[in-house]
Parts: sequence; C-alpha cells; structure tokens
Amino acid sequence: MGHTDPGRLARFLNARSLAFVGGRAMAQALLRARAGGFSGKAWLINDRQSEVDGVPCVTRAADLPEAPDAVFLGTNAESSVDYVAQFAAIGTGGVACYASGFAEAGRADLQAALVAAAGDMALLGPNCYGMLDYLHQSYLWPVAFGGQRVTRGVAILTQSGNFAYNISMLEAGLPLSYLVSLGNQASLGVVDFMAALLDQPGVTAFGLHLEAVSDPAAFAKAAAKAALLGVPIVALKSGGSELGAQIALSHTSSLAGSDDLCSAFFAELGVIRVDTPTQLVDTLTLLQASSKPIGPRVSAMVCSGGDAGFVADGCARFGLSLPAVEMPAGEALAALLPAYATVANPLDFTTAIWARAEPLSAVARLMAGQSDVDVALAAVDYPTETSGERPQFDIMLDAFTAGCEAAGRPGVVTSIFGGLLPAEVKARLMARGVAAYDGLERALYAVAKASSAQRQAGEVTLLPGVPGDAARSLAEADSKALLAGYGLDVARGKVVVPSAARRAAEGIAGPCVLKVVHEAIAHKSDVGGVVLNLKGAEAVQTAADAMVARFALSHPKLVIDRVLVEEMLPAPLAELIVGVARDPVFGLYLVIGSGGVLVELIRDSAIVLFPASRERIVAALESLAVWPLLRGFRGAALADLDAVVAAVMAVAAFASDHADRLAELDVNPLMVFSDRAVAVDAFIRLA
Repeated sequence: MGHTDPGRLARFLNARSLAFVGGRAMAQALLRARAGGFSGKAWLINDRQSEVDGVPCVTRAADLPEAPDAVFLGTNAESSVDYVAQFAAIGTGGVACYASGFAEAGRADLQAALVAAAGDMALLGPNCYGMLDYLHQSYLWPVAFGGQRVTRGVAILTQSGNFAYNISMLEAGLPLSYLVSLGNQASLGVVDFMAALLDQPGVTAFGLHLEAVSDPAAFAKAAAKAALLGVPIVALKSGGSELGAQIALSHTSSLAGSDDLCSAFFAELGVIRVDTPTQLVDTLTLLQASSKPIGPRVSAMVCSGGDAGFVADGCARFGLSLPAVEMPAGEALAALLPAYATVANPLDFTTAIWARAEPLSAVARLMAGQSDVDVALAAVDYPTETSGERPQFDIMLDAFTAGCEAAGRPGVVTSIFGGLLPAEVKARLMARGVAAYDGLERALYAVAKASSAQRQAGEVTLLPGVPGDAARSLAEADSKALLAGYGLDVARGKVVVPSAARRAAEGIAGPCVLKVVHEAIAHKSDVGGVVLNLKGAEAVQTAADAMVARFALSHPKLVIDRVLVEEMLPAPLAELIVGVARDPVFGLYLVIGSGGVLVELIRDSAIVLFPASRERIVAALESLAVWPLLRGFRGAALADLDAVVAAVMAVAAFASDHADRLAELDVNPLMVFSDRAVAVDAFIRLA
C-alpha cells in the first residue's frame, strides 16, 4: 500500500460523504450518484460559480463543513495538484483524479507532484474513470454507468476506463461489488486495491484487467490472502507478445517470454488466466453464481440427439469429462423416460416429458445428484417472444434449477447457439445460483476455467538474479565443475592444455569427445569447437592440434590454451535442456524442455518457478512433447525419472545459492538414460 494510510483508504472504499470538483460534468456526476442511490452528504466544488445545474457550489475544499470520505476530481492536470493538496490537508479519505496529461503524456514530473501533494491520502489515478462502489452506492464516475446495488459481488480492477465503462453496461447478470478504473496507478495500484478489498465481506471474487504485474512479490502476497479467504481471482492480461529486446547467449532465455512466465506465475498462485474480455466475464459469472466448488465432471441434459452430440464434442475439446450415469440413478431415469429414450450422459430426455415440471425436476435432480458429478448443465435454446413458446421453456428452466438446488450441485444453462438466451432470463437464473450463457462454447470454457479455481495456491519465491551485462561467461568445464558440486552428474572428462590431449584420452575407455574451452565461446558446435567419436588417444591428439590451428586462423585474437577431453556417451532415451533464465520483473526462473538440437527447432519447454519442488518438476516434464520418450515410448526402456528430477534440483539449488549473482544458466543436453541423467554441456553467466 506504499505510503497510503490504511484508514484513509478504508474510508474511500466505504464512503458516506462525497465531493465532486468541476463544472457541469461534475454536477451531473453528483446527480447521477444521487439517482444511483447514494444517500450520504455530497458537495460540488467550483471556484467560479455558486451553482451549476441546480447544484449549489462550494469555492474550495477548506469551506466544506467536514472532510469528505471520497472525492472525484474533474479538473485539468495542473489544477488537480492543488486540489489534491487541499483535500489532503483537511483530512479527506481519498481522491479519484480524472484528468489526463501526467506520466502517460510524458509529464512524470507533474505526476510526482500529484503524489507528493496527496501525502498519505488515498489517490486513485490519475487518468482514470474513478470507482463505482455498488456495496455502499458510492459512485465516483464522470459519465453514465450501469449496474445496481448488491450485497455481494465481483470486484473488477482495470487499467482502462473504457473497459470499466463497458463492464458496467453489460446485461450479463454478473453482480459487481466494485468497479475500479486504475489509470496511471501513480500511488495506488491493483495490488493495493486487492489487499484492501479483501477486507470487504461483500467481495466474492476479483476480475483483473492488467497490462503488467509490476510488483510480483506484493501480488503473490495478496493472491495468497485471497486463496486463504476463498476469493478466486480471474486475470485478463493484455500484451501477450514476448518482451525483451536482446537475445541472451543461452538457449534457455530464448525459450520462454515474459508472458509465458506471467502465466506460470498466475498458475502457481491459483489465479485463473483468460484471454478475452468475454472469457473474463463468463468465468466470473460461474464463480459468482455458485457457492459450491466447480469441477470438470459434467452431467448434461438436453432435448435433442443433435444437441447431445454438440455437448459431448464440446466437453472433449475443453478437457471436461461426462461420467457415465451410475446406478440406481439410471434405473430411476429409465422409469421416468419413454422406452425409446437412452439413459446416457449427455441425456436426451426427449419431448415426452417436455413442459412437465415434476418429471423434469426429477430428471434434473437425478442427473445432478450423482456422486461423480461436479456441475450440472442444461442446453436450452430459448425461443423468441413471438413464438408463444416461452412459458414451456420457463418450465424447463425452473425444473432444472429446482433439480440442481435439491441435489446441491452448481448449475449451468446454455444455449447451443449464441443470441438465444435473453438478458432477463440470465438475470433470473443468476438470482437462483445458476449461471447462464449465450452459446455452448462460452459455457464450457467457463466450466473448464472455473474448475482450475479449485487448484491449491502454491508458494512462489522471487530470486533477483543480475542483468546479463553485469555477468561474465564461464567456460563449459568451469560451469560443470560448479554444478557437479551441487550433485549434478556430469560426463567424465579432463581439462588439459592442447598438447596433453593424448594423455587425457588414455584414461578414458571407449570413444572420446574433444571440446574447445574458452569463456568467449558459448556455442562451440557453431564454430567448430567440438569433435565427436574420436577413437584412440592418437586421434584425440591429432584433433586437438588441428583445432588449435583452425582457431588460429578463424579467431586469431582468441588464445586456445585449454581443451576438454571427455567420454563419448551412447545414444540416450531423450535429451533435455535444464536452465535458468532471468526476467527483469520476475527475476530467476527454471526452464525444462526438449534439448540437444531440438531446443529452438520445436521450442518444447515448460517453466518451473522457485522453489522447485519435485511435484512442480514432474508436472513440467509431463507437459512436454518429449514426455513419452521418458516413459518407454514404443517399448523403449523407462527413463530414470528420479535422476532427471535430481539433476533439475541440483541446478535449482545452485541458482538459489547464487541468486544475487546469476544471470543465466544452461545444461544442454542433459542426456537421459534408464539408469542416470548426465550433463554433457553446461554454460553459466555469473557476476
């Protein structure tokens, strides 16, 4: 929360008195707040007029009879600084600054002056639409808004004013507790509002619209508190393209962008990430509708064989299961349905019981009440009003809702096609705890995403690392030696001067590999610094002499005074890359992926955040395309999974112990066998 006084922020979020500063637009804002249900004291401040649109004006903040809890400041950027200072001086709870023209327009100095003027008073913005508080009917907003008073609902935090405006106008039946347009976040940001709003009992979930996570440590702390309180978080983060202008020397740093890292960060914290505004609202709708946990096992009822097929195919696409109907529920369903009906999931209950409330409710109760079901779903394409058939469909919806209530299961109603479920029907269902969707894809997506809300939030440790330009590269042999000290199994070999290559080879049984050793050469194969499958000591010495001569011509400024003579390992079951990369915001993170020559060809990788537990490492491995090779693909031997995990843990331990000095690290390839996992090459950049 920075320098903001928590008591002042609490007043801002529970305002009983408001002030608006400006002309006609602010007079209208005050009147809209009144029309929206605000019953506390409200004043209009204007230093040029005594009355605007019938609203009497006060000249300055000091003339108010008392310090307001919350203020909406609708003046220009320059005068906003003075007004913020005035309100801070009289003890105001907080100010929402509407004006633009601050840091977003290149005026960082003016924004700094605004923050300084606020002192420990809560400051929202600048360059924001303000805040709609539907719990207390306190509305700090410059234009018209939708929504209505609630006793519980979702808090939406967004950096975009227009996004907030559009959310308020939705007729999706989603109850909102707070809608906050954050703007420039000069003082208070997403995390500050999350932490403060978690103390509001009416906040049931968070919907976040973010451009970046600027303070991962504070975000993780707030997310942990939310998880403890059972308040789910759904995040829509824009800017999914890779960040970072420079390609690091290691392969690891090119495998995952900052957006991939953000997804991994959210997943570990139990935050649900979505990709579009519609998905944000749809997921929050289901989480808000049901007080019961949402899971991926669906029981579906339809009135069409075609619709049953659509539901089945859709569930398969979204990773949802349709458990078979269990007994004795199946026998009871068969007794309720005509003989030609097939008892299955999805269930086509046929038109024989259409518009009959009692058997429909019984069918819904039986389908929803099975022990291996998490969510009950009904597909209903609601007809037009002119059809005259809406009453029959309402019987179906009421029966389904009653069945879900009796079974104690979350309910979802969806049309197969979009546009066939009116807003008033959605609102009616929402009021009874059933989420409703226009279109099957939207409903199934929401179920799949809401299911992930039940995932246990994990611990995340942020390790700083150092920028690449602050570190120096270590040669392969030196990198291996450091990692071997942490338990990493490395290929057996010896570093010698080039003239002693023969003697080093004599101590190795079988074929050898010869490698150049130099801190300036990261990718040795690209410059002819690796010779494979050398048989015999004489062949090794000949290759060493030739390598020195070749580098004298191709790289005359490099002095090649060391070579590595190493055992040549047989073909492995699989090759992996295990590395550590650094993000300027999140710090160090582990990457596991397909290694060897496949690294950048297929870009098969997964991120593991610190602390690197066995569970996280195995989950990352299971997500890789190379995973079947580790589990005996087509009759091959099983890989030594314990050895792979131990290798990753060794890399992680080294990174943790050198977190204030490490820039990046590669182990590539890590050759995986049935009885070991061996590092064949390694690269470290260390300050």
